[in-house]
Amino acid sequence: MTNPSDSLGTVPEKLSVSTKLAYGAGDLGPAITANIQAVFLLIFLTNVAGLEPDLAGIALLIGKVWDAINDPIVGVLSDRTRSRWGRRYPWIIVGAIPFGITFFLQWVVPRFSSDPVLNQWSLFWYYVIISILFNTFYTAVNLPYTALTPELTQDYQERTTLNSFRFFFSIGGSILSLLLAQAIFKLTPDPIQRYILLGASCAVISVLPLFWCVWGTYKRTMGGSQNLATEDDGTSLPMLEQLRVIFQNRPFLYVIGIYLCSWLALQNTVAIIPFFVKNWMRLTDQDFINVILVVQVTALSMLFVWSKACERVGKKAVYFMGMGLWIIAQFGLFFLQPNQVGLMYFLAVLAGFGVSTAYLIPWSMLPDVIDLDELNTGQRREGIFYAFMVLLQKIGLALGLYLVTLALKYSGFVKTVAGEAAPDQPASALLAIRVAIGPLPTIVLILGLVLAYFYPITREVHAEILLKLRSRKESV
Repeated sequence: MTNPSDSLGTVPEKLSVSTKLAYGAGDLGPAITANIQAVFLLIFLTNVAGLEPDLAGIALLIGKVWDAINDPIVGVLSDRTRSRWGRRYPWIIVGAIPFGITFFLQWVVPRFSSDPVLNQWSLFWYYVIISILFNTFYTAVNLPYTALTPELTQDYQERTTLNSFRFFFSIGGSILSLLLAQAIFKLTPDPIQRYILLGASCAVISVLPLFWCVWGTYKRTMGGSQNLATEDDGTSLPMLEQLRVIFQNRPFLYVIGIYLCSWLALQNTVAIIPFFVKNWMRLTDQDFINVILVVQVTALSMLFVWSKACERVGKKAVYFMGMGLWIIAQFGLFFLQPNQVGLMYFLAVLAGFGVSTAYLIPWSMLPDVIDLDELNTGQRREGIFYAFMVLLQKIGLALGLYLVTLALKYSGFVKTVAGEAAPDQPASALLAIRVAIGPLPTIVLILGLVLAYFYPITREVHAEILLKLRSRKESV
């Protein structure tokens, strides 16, 4: 199948491998920190710091809600930023080091009082404050970074390839963080020291690639033709007016819905899987890390396979194939029995095929939506589009994670006290864990498939959008 842009008399633009690698490296740090948080933070707060599950859930909820609120703020501000470093890079450069420091502080367990009640509430507020600070700096580096995609290339397929490199580093970072966790957990038996070492190591590894990204992509984005910001790019509009305009973009609503569904299923599964593997499957910490590694390694190995498949059948078809396999795996987990360890790993591999498309496809759709918005309005607003995609994702994740903690609390889940053996869980808590890992994510993934079915921007439609944009610019 030929590229439709060829039939329109245009030559697909190609990015150098060094530019793609540098761009991909920018997602290594956010991926490492997000993965470590998703896998370990809830269980750290309950089993190591000693917070009650509902307080731990509230602390995470507050941080994520703030994370969602600051997304459109940073998105609009980065759209409006004017400097010799362009719109996005100043945010990454200034925010990188505070991003690493505040990530580390999440894994410290301070002792505020000998009074258990006072210490419990002091710890709660400590983690709330650190969560707010970390999520502020996470947004400051990650949101401008993600908004670089449409500034690097306008080619339909090249954007998919570019995101393949991005998520190669993203999934690779997730795998690296888990391997690092395994090594550190073997190094020291003390749970508090484990997480301090893990937090410090991941903080350093996460900060350095951000500077590689800036150094390796700056010339491309600031070279003139790719710097798509104009003197009047519409960012002077009030935020409420910008919201009204972007939410009139129907394909954008489908994209954020697709992403929200797939990412909600993924992150909630990651949050509950330690409890599933340890309490239902009766396995160890090492085993739940291995399960996540199997999913991530499979997803990583499939990235470029799915990217090539997109060239032949398109983004929607690839999403359908990946999600179909993932739904089978997710629903199968509900019926898994404690002695079926081999089947558990098979389902993890199957899920990895779908997880790969959850990373790749929605993010490669979004730049096409932004091009459509430029055609309709004459303005470029990458920052605000990326901000509200991430905002809705984070609101959904925060609520979903909080519901998981509520389910654990009200199903009678018994928390582990540091230094003591893990308690046996009641049947009600085990059922809640199985429902949270099986039927609920399955329903969400099916909803994402329904939204993908109605997504209207195909490769041919996008080629037509670019042709109209080019004609408009040539006529000015």
